[in-house]
Amino acid sequence: MKPVVTIKNLSKTYQTGHQALKDINLDIADGEILALLGPNGAGKTTLISIICGIVSASTGTVAANGFDNVTDYRKTRELIGLVPQELTLGAFETVWNTIRFSRGLFGKKRDNAYLEQLLKDLSLFDKKNSELRTLSGGMKRRVLIAKALSHEPKILFLDEPTAGVDVELRKDMWNIVRRLRDSGVTIILTTHYIEEAEEIADRIGVISNGELLLVEDKQTLMHNLGKKQLIVELKEPAISLPKALTAYDLVLSEDGEQLIYTYDTMSDSTGITDLLQSIKAAGLELKDLHINKSSLEDIFVDLVRNDNRQDGSNEVKA
Repeated sequence: MKPVVTIKNLSKTYQTGHQALKDINLDIADGEILALLGPNGAGKTTLISIICGIVSASTGTVAANGFDNVTDYRKTRELIGLVPQELTLGAFETVWNTIRFSRGLFGKKRDNAYLEQLLKDLSLFDKKNSELRTLSGGMKRRVLIAKALSHEPKILFLDEPTAGVDVELRKDMWNIVRRLRDSGVTIILTTHYIEEAEEIADRIGVISNGELLLVEDKQTLMHNLGKKQLIVELKEPAISLPKALTAYDLVLSEDGEQLIYTYDTMSDSTGITDLLQSIKAAGLELKDLHINKSSLEDIFVDLVRNDNRQDGSNEVKA
């Protein structure tokens, strides 16, 4: 399937000398939800701004639906909607006039029926004639989405769409994103809420220090990079780890009641069978067994930490 967005050898270096992006290559499929994860300053917003034509790239190209976003700027801009992080709205304009004006900016014919349905889908219709200054932060966030969708774009970028909103509204926004995807809109979102990416994304991209570390199907990512822990509960606490078990990657809990064994899910052999036999041979009696899977957050933290170590930095901003 032909990608709806194609990014090739994209780099951005500012006049200060700071290199915000380093040789980014990425294809975004039609109709998917792609979540871009990364620490503060990783380059997420810069990448979105370049794709949307707000910031110029130093090198490389971006194409939307086959159109270059520099030479065919008008065509690509018609295809793209952007919801920025900041609540950039006029205070005294009404919701209705705001989205109608935004549609007109793109040269779209008046279509009140479409705009009314859009407001209904975003639970904004009862606020249609309200001035923006009277709305809550969550409602203003919805108005930004309505503005971005007013010209019926094929691709929607959401830069930290749920930043600063409560948990209930965040989940409501997730449902909105899913409905948009089901209607045929391709969605790319940046987020620092790991659970947000885990909940709604089809693919996950991880950016650190301006580099795209990986882009992978969510389930494949968690399968390939995830680790599991076998928790062995003992009938009687152990004072120390028996010498016969030192060959295994085992940790004895502080209370001596648990043995924690970490293993790679992609390994040809987990070693669990041999481990359990060795535990029995060491004279330890088992009470129970549990398995813990690593979360997307665990994987993300490991990836970013390793990338910072390679760059000689020990600091990771969350």
